Amino acid sequence: AKVKVFADLYRKTRQLAELNRDLERRVVERTKALEASTAELLQSEQRRSLALAAAQMGSWELDVGTGRWSWDEGQARIFDTDRAPSEFSVLDVRKVIHPEDQADLDALVASMTPSSATRQIEARIVRPNGEERWCFIVAAATFAADGQLSQIGGVTLDITDRKRTEQRQNLLAREVDHRARNALAVVQSIVRLTKGESVEAYTRAVEGRVRALAHVHDLLSQARWEGADLARLIGEELAPYAGTDGGRIAIGGTSLILEPNRAQTISLALHELATNAAKYGALSNAEGKVSVGWAVENGVLTIRWREAGGPPVQPPARSGFGSKIIQASVAAQTGGAARFNWQRDGLDCELIIPLLPSAAMPSRKNEATMSTEATAASRNLRILVLEDEALIGMATSELIEELGHSVVGPFLNLAVAREALAGQLDAAILDVNLGQEEAYPAAQVLADRGIPFIFMTGYSPDALDKRFREYPILQKPIMRDALSEAIKTFSPRLEKSA
Repeated sequence: AKVKVFADLYRKTRQLAELNRDLERRVVERTKALEASTAELLQSEQRRSLALAAAQMGSWELDVGTGRWSWDEGQARIFDTDRAPSEFSVLDVRKVIHPEDQADLDALVASMTPSSATRQIEARIVRPNGEERWCFIVAAATFAADGQLSQIGGVTLDITDRKRTEQRQNLLAREVDHRARNALAVVQSIVRLTKGESVEAYTRAVEGRVRALAHVHDLLSQARWEGADLARLIGEELAPYAGTDGGRIAIGGTSLILEPNRAQTISLALHELATNAAKYGALSNAEGKVSVGWAVENGVLTIRWREAGGPPVQPPARSGFGSKIIQASVAAQTGGAARFNWQRDGLDCELIIPLLPSAAMPSRKNEATMSTEATAASRNLRILVLEDEALIGMATSELIEELGHSVVGPFLNLAVAREALAGQLDAAILDVNLGQEEAYPAAQVLADRGIPFIFMTGYSPDALDKRFREYPILQKPIMRDALSEAIKTFSPRLEKSA
């Protein structure tokens, strides 16, 4: 009996040992499996974090009840913070959101319901250093059994680079549209301002001026609008008059690359001088010659046009249209001046063109300003014109006068218009883009004085400064009827302010 008891005890001990070994084996296996699973989960989380970081993304959660935040490294990187999420309150995170976008985010959260718990929005954040970043935010809400919001979680994608690319593309598109409209307005001004003794003469004059603009446009396009070589510009403009041996035209001067506005101005001025010489001056006979020389001193370019050997000429009794274009365009586009000296055998003309803003000529009232001011008493409204394109300014002034009003200007920039802006005015027409500056300071002066004005621009309305979007806009090229209707809107506002 005792042997049997010991035998059973031994057998059970062996069984217990076997069970223990089996349990240990299973524990080891389960532990290894758990470690492998944990490692895989960790790797997965690391891969997710790397993917989010590579995509400039971050994930986050908010416990609505406790106000406790949690987020990953990607979100911390977007916020540009090394503070722990637990250190942030709801108010702290709200301060990170751009003030103009906070109301939209509040509305987004308020619109979440148990049946519609996912939302997305684009919003800006402001980093501690003041840098603004654009973010695309996708949020999902969790609701408790009683329908109360309990948790919000989501992902944030930094889309700043995409937004900047879009802004550059939009800016480029607006600039292309602006340049195209401005070019059309310049051509329209040429058509309107050109006079001719016959249809044929008028057609030739318009074609010649448009061809001069097209020529300089080709030169600028070849140089990607970085500038035009002055020697080449002059040489190609005068090539048709050089004669079979090229001896009728002599050009020479220092090497110089002109920025686009000055190149266009000089091209148009040379065209007018050459056309006049071909009609009445040294290029109207077989013996006459033209020399064009230029030099730069103290930041000022002086181009001298000299005719010789032509028929006897007399100074004109009044300025012709060509000389008006030269004077107005050189003054308006460059801040320079044109000087005419009529010699017996041809014209001696100097174009004085500052190459630097500090070298600009003293401002002088142009002929259009003096003539319109002299007749102001017989006009209806005194309307200031601020336009940096000389031809557009001249054409607009002519239209305003045809409509029975007085023109103050046209002025090419804010500096020369400053005195007039403080003077007696009834209304104003402002080009938005004035080359290196914008007309908004003038608009603010007029708005503060209660003087009505309209914008005349090649830009679309949504490109205007937000402060002035309620003011009327005329898009270039402008039509006479559209300008007339716009000016009519001045009268009620003037009566109201009176």
